[in-house]
Amino acid sequence: MSVPSISRSVIITAGGTGKRMGAEIPKQFLELSGEPILMHTIRKFSNLRDAAEIIVVLPQSQIQTWSDLCLKHNFKIIHTVIEGGKERFHSVKNGLEKATGQLIAVHDAVRPFVAENVIETCFEVAEKKGAAVPVLDLKESLRNIGQNPSIAVPRSDYALVQTPQCFRANLLREAYHNDYQTIFTDDASVVEHAGKLVSLVSGNEENIKITTPMDLKWARFFLANE
Repeated sequence: MSVPSISRSVIITAGGTGKRMGAEIPKQFLELSGEPILMHTIRKFSNLRDAAEIIVVLPQSQIQTWSDLCLKHNFKIIHTVIEGGKERFHSVKNGLEKATGQLIAVHDAVRPFVAENVIETCFEVAEKKGAAVPVLDLKESLRNIGQNPSIAVPRSDYALVQTPQCFRANLLREAYHNDYQTIFTDDASVVEHAGKLVSLVSGNEENIKITTPMDLKWARFFLANE
């Protein structure tokens, strides 16, 4: 008799505008190879070997636009759309109200090139240890410009943080019972503030967050070479 796999949910958060792109539409709706970026991102999670419930969190003003885009592109992947909040923290909190998985991943809508093995590893480590976040080593030198004069700092002490950030559902829900603070830049910071440890796993370099025109150029390159 086979052991049933643990249930999984992914909350895909989207917000903001396309101003940094020089665009009139939100960046997650910009087209990449004929489809909005968000569709590429959703497809990454729909293609996992073990199914994951997909919840998309959008600003209220963008929900109808997304519905229209799904009709236009005949986008059939099953997902739930809910309204976001003032800050990312509040959007994730809204997503948690709908998520039913025992493991929950939170992912940026404009990261369509996360590798499947990174997603799976984050889920596996979260199941074992409670929380997992993908990171990359830094290549460039770093300086602390908060000092006067600025000072060099060892890059080996730092890492670039990506998504999906994965957690046991009960751990993440407990952390989000706390009130919002400006120090909450991602889900890992919320969980750490609640006194929980976060494990780090290796991310993939292609897993960029598409926020500038140069990012979009890289995205087109990655898509052409997938």
